[in-house]
Amino acid sequence: MSVLPSSTSRLGARALIAGAAVLALLVPGVHPAAAERPSPIARLTAAPTQVKPTTPPRPRRQDLLPSNREIFSTVRDLVGFAPRITGSPGGRRTAAYVADRFRRAGLSDVHYEKAPAYWWRSSDADLRIDGKRIPATPIRHSLIAGFDKESHRTLGPKGLTAPIVDIGATLPNATDVEGKIVVFDLKFLMPLAVVALASEFLWDPDGQLLDPEALLGANPYMTNYGTVMPQIIAGGAVGAIGVLSDYFESDDYHNESYRQVEMKLPGFWVSPATGAKLRASLASDSQATMHLTTDRTRVVGRTVVGLLPGRTKDTIMVQSHHDSQGPGAVEDGTGASEVIALADYYGALARTPGYEKPEKTLMFATFDTHFTGYQNHGAFARKYVLADDPPLHIVANATIEHIGLQAKRNADGSLRVLDRPEPSGIFENLGLGLKAVMAGGLVQNDIRGTALLDAVPMQTSVGVPTDANWAVLSQIPTASMISGPAYMYDDADTLDKVDVDRLAPVARLFVQIVDAMQATPSDLIGIVPPPVADVIRQILVLLLFGGA
Repeated sequence: MSVLPSSTSRLGARALIAGAAVLALLVPGVHPAAAERPSPIARLTAAPTQVKPTTPPRPRRQDLLPSNREIFSTVRDLVGFAPRITGSPGGRRTAAYVADRFRRAGLSDVHYEKAPAYWWRSSDADLRIDGKRIPATPIRHSLIAGFDKESHRTLGPKGLTAPIVDIGATLPNATDVEGKIVVFDLKFLMPLAVVALASEFLWDPDGQLLDPEALLGANPYMTNYGTVMPQIIAGGAVGAIGVLSDYFESDDYHNESYRQVEMKLPGFWVSPATGAKLRASLASDSQATMHLTTDRTRVVGRTVVGLLPGRTKDTIMVQSHHDSQGPGAVEDGTGASEVIALADYYGALARTPGYEKPEKTLMFATFDTHFTGYQNHGAFARKYVLADDPPLHIVANATIEHIGLQAKRNADGSLRVLDRPEPSGIFENLGLGLKAVMAGGLVQNDIRGTALLDAVPMQTSVGVPTDANWAVLSQIPTASMISGPAYMYDDADTLDKVDVDRLAPVARLFVQIVDAMQATPSDLIGIVPPPVADVIRQILVLLLFGGA
């Protein structure tokens, strides 16, 4: 999840204060979802009534829309560059590829928005318990010198040996972890039932979301890491072993760089089965030995941007991210490919006879630094939203991520991929007319298992768990589609996980959303009136970040 400027460690209590302050500014009638909400189960089983669908016009030239096969071909190209780590050869090749595709689509002013970032790498990794080697993978972005520092750090040829303390899923007590290597459970915190609290409309004709396993399953990117790890560090621990207790049987968990955790300690992930065996073998005097070397190099993050100019500087932005830490087929080869598909469509439309330039400019962008701290997102917000005289006036954002197949964990821990889409949601803070268009588009394009999710409470506090979080916290009217498949942070995120049949329908849906944004006066795109949004933005910047 991303935020506005780079000083994101100030979130938490200040976010709650900010949320309370700005919610008081929302005038009666602005937010239609203020009535008492039913339970998550009731929301999923009852017919949604908050948003009445309106069937949107079909795209003007459906023949110009890329097909499932064409969009999947782009996904395959992007996977061929993997891992697409920020600053790595694969990351640079990916940015160049997207820029080339934007130029071929007919976009103008194709360029990179750059920001400093860090490329983390590990080597000489080894974990042993009482002398016995344990299968494990280093925790990404661990054993660093600091958030904004390059470093070469090593535990040396003898490694680090220390007593073990197992805290399970509890919070550590500072007196019992000092000088020790802490074993803890990484827990996934946001089951679908919780997300359902924000639902305004649901298209689920098959009742897929009524499956208890789906309803109670949690995505792998909202975890207790940001709560547990700072306390482990503050307690004086010397290392950490995270048991992926809610994961499928894998230790290849590619966590993001969470800026609320300055992870100077060495750390390793172990799979659920390995964690159970480790715990069964522990004695009161057990010790762990870690070997690990990390390198953290300052690099350049490259967000790729291209424009289709309109008659004004008012701009609709189409967004995803192109970086990955593994194959990244679903996350976010699919999202970046959807952005390219929409660029191809609108670029081709602009070349048709009789084309009339629309009022609003279209911006297409694939971001970098999604896994390294969202440095590009913060720099982009400061230039295009928080600056006194931004080069464009971004009035709306449409973001697409993670078009994948659903996966579940078998009883033996293995991953089972189903022949149906992963449940998804569109976090949005749009006006009533646009909500109706999105709901109608979900039905018309048969984007099953998808809910519209009310983002207004989130835009006044901690934001949304998507790549468009910077836009939501910047008070930009946003529609951000995302899903949370179990494999998205793993090397298991391969081409066979892509929901190929859903690629073109999602592109059609977002053409309809963008066209509806284009047809709506800029001041009416969002549910929150622009004068109120401006005040909220100023308060958030002041309280969360101490100013822009």
